[in-house]
Amino acid sequence: MEKVLGHQFNSIVYKFFLSMLFIFSFFPLSVSAAGGSSGGSWKAAEMPSWAVTVAIIILVAVYALIVFEWVHRALAAALGGIATVTALHVATYYSPEKDTLLDGEKLLGPDLMTIMTWIDWETIGLLIGMMVMVDILSKTGLFEWAAVQAYARSGGSIWRLTFILCVITAVFSALLDNVTTILLIVPVTIQICKVLDLEPVPLIIAEVMFSNIGGAATQIGDPPNIIIGAQLSSQSLSGTVLESQSIGFIDFIIHVAPAVLIAMVPAFWLLRIIEKPGLSGYRRRNVDLLKIQYGIKDVELLKKSGAILIIVILLFFAHSQISHPLSSVAIIAIVGAVVMLLVTSPHHVEEQLDSVEWTTIIFFAGLFIMIHGLEFMGMIEMIADLISDTVSRASEKNRLMVAVLLLLWVSAIASAFIDNIPYTATMVPVVIELASDPTLGLALGPLAWALALGACLGGNGTIIGASANVVAAGLAEESGNDISFNRFFRTGFPIMILTLLLSTVYAVVRYAIEWSNPIIPFVIIALLVIGSLCLTPIVYKDLENLENLDLKNLDLESE
Repeated sequence: MEKVLGHQFNSIVYKFFLSMLFIFSFFPLSVSAAGGSSGGSWKAAEMPSWAVTVAIIILVAVYALIVFEWVHRALAAALGGIATVTALHVATYYSPEKDTLLDGEKLLGPDLMTIMTWIDWETIGLLIGMMVMVDILSKTGLFEWAAVQAYARSGGSIWRLTFILCVITAVFSALLDNVTTILLIVPVTIQICKVLDLEPVPLIIAEVMFSNIGGAATQIGDPPNIIIGAQLSSQSLSGTVLESQSIGFIDFIIHVAPAVLIAMVPAFWLLRIIEKPGLSGYRRRNVDLLKIQYGIKDVELLKKSGAILIIVILLFFAHSQISHPLSSVAIIAIVGAVVMLLVTSPHHVEEQLDSVEWTTIIFFAGLFIMIHGLEFMGMIEMIADLISDTVSRASEKNRLMVAVLLLLWVSAIASAFIDNIPYTATMVPVVIELASDPTLGLALGPLAWALALGACLGGNGTIIGASANVVAAGLAEESGNDISFNRFFRTGFPIMILTLLLSTVYAVVRYAIEWSNPIIPFVIIALLVIGSLCLTPIVYKDLENLENLDLKNLDLESE
């Protein structure tokens, strides 16, 4: 009965949400025609001195609602968005520019069309499209089959199973993007935990950690890298003094991937210590019986939906190389979902649309509105100004090291508590300004890589630090396994600190120290990478020896 009521509620929610989007897409036009601020031409007025203080208060208040779980995080983000827009209108009314206006002129806050543009529809479209496709695929039995295959290769060890799933997550996050990977891997994880009678939260948190770590390695793996790569590309910097220092897809692999390789295995070590109660021990099941019980249920549906998903994934790979306005992951995901619905269930789509995690979508919408509003109130600009002023005060000898360390650590901390997408979008112009200033003499590359590592790895700090975190929390909640802010923080923040420390060593060795021989930093980095990878067999090994296990604590249940 509860399940039926839940489906009915979700159906009402998504219909209401889509109706509001449809109304909002037309309503702002009448507002603009009536003399309101135009969504396309609205510019923030000069903010009064108290605006940044109010922005910080709003951010802290929303975090309090989420941390102490006084309300659902989706509602907290929605309240934050409303409070920010209200504060922005009040701040605009009291703007110092008001005294300089001519007769008939007036300052206006953002209208609805403007506010709608603050939402990152690329992320929203990707989520909705992938959620629909994943729901269709789940009906084929593919995720149960994949769960059994992963378990068979783990030998019954929960830790080795975790290791395998996290490595797969990291690799796919680098090749696709971490949000898509989480949407694909978490349903498999939930099925594994059901089969093995495991608590899924430790496994899901572990996968989120390595989706953010692995996604940092490439330009397409994490939204901050996508932003950095787009704004610092040869096309974007064409005709500027930084044109010769532009960065491309391969540059991310050359400069960021080594830091990821250095940090990954130590992150596994720390994860095993923190999550030992939930990720240790063994589960014995009859693999042959599991393969029979959890095999593919609908081969025909799998062929159709699987072929479409493969095409979608291939287009994800290729989209960054196609210069066209419609070449985006959101368009690809939504078109893929529509085609899959047409091919698999053209007359019955309501059940699939019910599968969309609307609480996650609403959370993202509220979060994007809140952060962009706080940006217009001057909060993120304040952080950028502090970094710029500190770098300019440093001595010429230490300036690059100060800049790299500041960008790395401030970006990480800020990204942990502020969504890393708008933060990165704000910081890239600051990086360009620092690199363009001839008096500072800073190269663009090291600043860009420090920002990328800080923003991506900082996403592991809190549950709202990165998009993948929020998506995973939504999927877990839907399965009846809530991941609270504090639960995520307990694992994520220490892993963030460890990976940042290792990234600091890498960045200082490669960029901040002037070596007498340019070969030296590459030798040191190569030794760090090799040393980290050599620890893999040790980390992969269980803490307990299977032969010495207490049989009373060994689950020998057969299905």
